[in-house]
Amino acid sequence: MTIVVNGEPRQMAEGTTVAQLIAALKLDDRALAVEVNLQLVPRAKHVEYHLADGDRLEVVTLAGGG
Repeated sequence: MTIVVNGEPRQMAEGTTVAQLIAALKLDDRALAVEVNLQLVPRAKHVEYHLADGDRLEVVTLAGGG
């Protein structure tokens, strides 16, 4: 299936979850927010939220500092 992550098309296996996508992107899920089709997906739902062909995601990493 094809999804769009931060404006870039990406091929993923059917049934991929948000957690699997985060792992594939080599990101730390404790320091990011994921939005699918303009809806925020809570971190607790990343393991069970299955992506679908055509989904558009925004993955935003959080940075600390001051």
